[in-house]
Amino acid sequence: MAEFERSLIVERVKAGMRNARAKGKRIGRPPRTYLSPDVRKAIGEAYRNEEGSLWQLAARFGTSVGMVQRCMRNL
Repeated sequence: MAEFERSLIVERVKAGMRNARAKGKRIGRPPRTYLSPDVRKAIGEAYRNEEGSLWQLAARFGTSVGMVQRCMRNL
């Protein structure tokens, strides 16, 4: 009986998540730092021009190394 109840709850949660995404809600943890598209492009270009390492660019733009990597990937 408990397994059945659990499966019902799982289905309801999944349906709710689908509905929220369909309405445009962002699911998950928000980014720690918001960077405008211009800043993201500047980070990617700075890395491409070899203006510093990942760590140096992160410090220069005031963000994390992971965010710098994401900016490089989206170019």
